[in-house]
Amino acid sequence: METITGRILITGALGQIGTELSTALAEIYGKDKVIMSDVREASDVPLTFEKLDVLDLEAFRSIIDKHEVKVVYHLASLLSGTSEKNPSLAWRLNIDPLLFLCNLAKDRIIDQIFWPSSIAVFGRGIPKENVGQEVPLNPSTVYGITKLAGEKWCEYYYRNYGADIRSIRYPGLISWKAPAGGGTTDYAVEIYHKALEEGRYTSFIAENTAMPMLYMDDAIAATIRLMQAPSEALSVRTSYNLGGMSFTPKQLAAAIRQEIPGFEITYAPDFRQAIAESWPASIDDSVARKDWGLAYWYNIDSMTRGMLENLRVKAS
Repeated sequence: METITGRILITGALGQIGTELSTALAEIYGKDKVIMSDVREASDVPLTFEKLDVLDLEAFRSIIDKHEVKVVYHLASLLSGTSEKNPSLAWRLNIDPLLFLCNLAKDRIIDQIFWPSSIAVFGRGIPKENVGQEVPLNPSTVYGITKLAGEKWCEYYYRNYGADIRSIRYPGLISWKAPAGGGTTDYAVEIYHKALEEGRYTSFIAENTAMPMLYMDDAIAATIRLMQAPSEALSVRTSYNLGGMSFTPKQLAAAIRQEIPGFEITYAPDFRQAIAESWPASIDDSVARKDWGLAYWYNIDSMTRGMLENLRVKAS
């Protein structure tokens, strides 16, 4: 079993990523090593839990000191669709706590930070297909702007102070354990629920709009693999590309019909369609594969089987 000094704190631990990452980290390092936190109250969580608004920096520091935290997975943020509705909150929530943690890492109060970026950093003006690690970043959304700024802060604190901050540009994440949180790729989570509940779904993304996606099991494995990699192996200190698989709503509906033959889909694109069109259709993640051994285990068909099977069990 891997060993670490101090404890691990996960912010936003009741969210889509945090729910599963908390369990995975506890299995690796032990339940006594992992602290969950979220702005919401927890009910029936298997690990130590602290209610925390990450904008309350005094409370944030108090929890870090209380639990002798040395590693922080900072997942708390406002996602793309929600950020467009409240830009000022998105900026404060997505940047201020990150800077607070960067300074703690600079002062060696904590040893390591994981902070998630997103494909939202790319924006317009780049090729739609196979977007590389080093391309001009031109986000057109509030969420993308905050993620680009965060990436540069991560790099700045590493270059100037040696702060060990690691990051992944997540594509859309698909999970059955927790609801999605207001993102542009959330149709790919909602569609499975509606397929089982109603046999039909109305997509807020147009039928032929492709976006990169990743099953949560692969996302968690990649996150932990990056954090366990030796520092000297890492060539990227902004954020690593993560490509996963790329598909359209029409292709996902076809995969669902293999399991639910009568499934129907219609399309009513909303404001998130413009966001989706500003993002890449596919990502080149070869640098992550080379540096720290990124690998995937799921494709659209195996993911669909896993989603439907697990949602059926969860509902029973």
